[in-house]
Amino acid sequence: MPAASSPTLSSDRQSNRYRWFVLAALCFVYVLNFLDRQLLSILAKPIQDDLRISDGELGLLGGLYFAMFYCILGIPVAWLADRTNRIRVLSVACALWSAATIACGMSTTYVQLAAARMGVGIGEAGGVPPSYSIISDYFPPERRGLALGLFNLGPPLGQALGVAFGAKIAAAYDWRLAFLLLGVAGLIAAAGVWAFVREPRRGATDVVAAVESADEAATFGATMKMFFSRSDLTLVSLAAGATQFVTYATLGFTTLFLMREKGMTLDEIAIWYALVLGIGVSAGIYLSGRLVDRYAARRPEAYGLIPAIALLLAVPFFIGFVHTPAWPLAMLFLLGPTFLNYFYLTPAVTLVQNAVPARQRTLAGAVLLLIMNLIGLGLGPTWLGAVSDWLKPAHPDNSLQLAFYSLVPFYFIAIALHLALARVLKRKREMPCDFR
Repeated sequence: MPAASSPTLSSDRQSNRYRWFVLAALCFVYVLNFLDRQLLSILAKPIQDDLRISDGELGLLGGLYFAMFYCILGIPVAWLADRTNRIRVLSVACALWSAATIACGMSTTYVQLAAARMGVGIGEAGGVPPSYSIISDYFPPERRGLALGLFNLGPPLGQALGVAFGAKIAAAYDWRLAFLLLGVAGLIAAAGVWAFVREPRRGATDVVAAVESADEAATFGATMKMFFSRSDLTLVSLAAGATQFVTYATLGFTTLFLMREKGMTLDEIAIWYALVLGIGVSAGIYLSGRLVDRYAARRPEAYGLIPAIALLLAVPFFIGFVHTPAWPLAMLFLLGPTFLNYFYLTPAVTLVQNAVPARQRTLAGAVLLLIMNLIGLGLGPTWLGAVSDWLKPAHPDNSLQLAFYSLVPFYFIAIALHLALARVLKRKREMPCDFR
């Protein structure tokens, strides 16, 4: 009878609306997470001019100094989140990285800025892994690819807003003001998540409930042993890391490259580069999530094939971007890599979240981030800055351009690793009982 079923129907609708509210709230926090992280690279030129730092020092700030705290601390923070309230962990982490962002804006020396960047890395270690796990407990497996794909729009939105907001503020006022304003926004967001987002029941959307005990499922050793004993999880981490080596190196120096060697101004960066990032990366992450939902359930090798094909198509566009001297044409070429380079992220996250028990998701997600960010975030910008410094004495006018060419081999390393992942997943599908 309609009257009898209406309360349940209303409750289901409210639950569905709240699920999407949670996703939107977590995505907003992720936008701030990535915006704070990338603001250094966006404002690289005025920061370099003010603090008199080299490309190599800038690469360390955006790469190794940040990543060694962000990646390594992600493991114990994720272990804590798997055993406690994930919403509280996320809220505290957001408050910490926002306070450190304010400290970046108050820095007057390279050492102070380096210490503040390490503080941002410490806070951001607790941002993404708990969010992955929370989303997986709000969305069932058949909707998880879409949900995680929408969540992973946080990086491109953060990049685009950071370019538009940060460049405009720096051009009109001072680079420090951008850090201060974003830090305050993060503190407000942390309070909002603490107050309005509810902790979901672990495994709430899984078809089959986990049978092991909570303590047994959440132990650090058991999760690490499980992760590294499986070739699919190890390979997806390495493939994502090789891809991030290219993407983070590119993100870390594109603004500086466009201004120093292609003649763009901060105001032009705020419009055109922001549009390229916002449209290209968002479309790539969203489309890859839809493709994963459509194909990976029947053919799991799609987790590797989709990124491999996209990266192969990205290579000629990347070379065109680096080579062309005129920035309007360079922007057109840059649309290709910004769209295609990010087909790896949603497949990698979805594969790991679907492959492990509910009480191991946060820690497994943190292990994925540890591997791919140590390789990509830690080494990518560090490599590119060091190569530029090495080439600068002989090529003072185009050292960054030549350094960018050194990223092309890493494209092919990432493609090879994704193809290896596809082969492993195909073998698992064909011989599930013999899979290692």
